[in-house]
Amino acid sequence: MVRIRMQRMGRKNRPFYRISAIDQRVRRDGRVIETLGYYNPLHPDAGKQIELNGDRVKYWMSVGAQPSDTVRDMIARREWIDVKSWENDRAEDRKALESRLAKAAAAAASTGKKEG
Repeated sequence: MVRIRMQRMGRKNRPFYRISAIDQRVRRDGRVIETLGYYNPLHPDAGKQIELNGDRVKYWMSVGAQPSDTVRDMIARREWIDVKSWENDRAEDRKALESRLAKAAAAAASTGKKEG
């Protein structure tokens, strides 16, 4: 499966990311199928922080590429995907995280009672 994800570039304390279509089995900085844009979080102009080739991103998503969570957020802000489904996915992710944390806290509390 192809993923649309970010590759870390730049130097220490100066991050710069390339947004690329990559096979999901390849390491983060591995072989790229296609570079789709970049993200420069330190650029002073917020409008120039993200540069994406919208046509190619839409193409890759149409053939089944899955964006990473961070890239999905960027795409949703530009409204290239259905924002309602994106918000629902985020809400489900938050609920799953809260339930995992609650289970972990309950397990830690029960373990603490046995020892005490």
